[in-house]
Amino acid sequence: MHILDSLNRGGAEMLVLDVCRNAQANNLDLTLVATGGGELESDFRNSGVAFHRLERRRPVDLTLARRIRAIVEEDQIDIVHTHQAVEALHGYLATRRNRNVKRIMTFHLCTSDTKNRLALNLLVSRMHANVAVSHELRKCLKAEAGFDTAERFHVIHNGVDQHRLQAKGIDLRNKLELPASAFLVGMVGNFYPDRRKDQLTICRSLPGVLREVPGAHVLFVGGDIADSLEMQKSIAVCRELNITDRVHFLGKRTDIPDVLHSLDIYVHSSVNESLGIAVVEAMLVGRPVVVSDIGALLEVTANGEVGVAFRTGDAADLASKLIELARDEPRRTELAYKGKNFALQEFTIEKHISALLALYNKVLLT
Repeated sequence: MHILDSLNRGGAEMLVLDVCRNAQANNLDLTLVATGGGELESDFRNSGVAFHRLERRRPVDLTLARRIRAIVEEDQIDIVHTHQAVEALHGYLATRRNRNVKRIMTFHLCTSDTKNRLALNLLVSRMHANVAVSHELRKCLKAEAGFDTAERFHVIHNGVDQHRLQAKGIDLRNKLELPASAFLVGMVGNFYPDRRKDQLTICRSLPGVLREVPGAHVLFVGGDIADSLEMQKSIAVCRELNITDRVHFLGKRTDIPDVLHSLDIYVHSSVNESLGIAVVEAMLVGRPVVVSDIGALLEVTANGEVGVAFRTGDAADLASKLIELARDEPRRTELAYKGKNFALQEFTIEKHISALLALYNKVLLT
């Protein structure tokens, strides 16, 4: 059983959805329990696994825990796998008296607020295994969160379902009323209040890029123009730099595969990542990637061997790297080839599920 507290579009939710869609083909007998709704609910209902839609009515909901316990018993669940503190708490409450059921929690982030940190401090030792989605995250969980990652901690990279990345053939340039020859650079990522994606650095790098690469346009996908203060800051910087005619803030979109397939270069400027699944998706569709040199993104790009890394937060260095790559088509082709092969080796949903099954079997034997 996997438990999700929200079915809104996010990294953990998309990972679990990919797992659900590929569970049967990879010999994983899976039940999904959702304790909240969201925009992906119909996708989960049609994903091919047993689906239970419950409702969490308070932070600690004992009625919810009892309902989860009933499903565990009815479906003869061996493993309860959760992805954030509130799910892990209710999974623990539902199974703490059943010694035959093992508990696993995946960490998708290093930091958390005070309430969740207290819950995690309680729960980590009560899990039969904890999973970090990257080696870099495991290091952070030890250094910054203070967990003893030598005990019961494992690294399993997130995986991506390649079928989800098939383009529908939408002509993005035509849709945006751009010339067919336009050179497209883009990033997919929400505009978080803590600036973890750091789109501002991309914006500040663009005057030089747009001057040196005729016909270049830059796309930002993610967030909501009406509600995102960070997006508004990025738009304001582009206005100040007088480049708004060549920078496009597209907001939330459901045609991400078509966006990725349309790009000539994918750029990702994060200052904080656990893995960087958007980078993996770009690599899987054969786009050359330019990433900030934080640990997680270096891990995703084989220490920069299958991508170009720039100094995090350094707009001038980013501009230099983008200009150099935009002018070198053979290099772009080489990076796209290497990046796709590396992603196929390390980050497919099949490899992820295989690693999950190996961990599940190991935990069941202890």
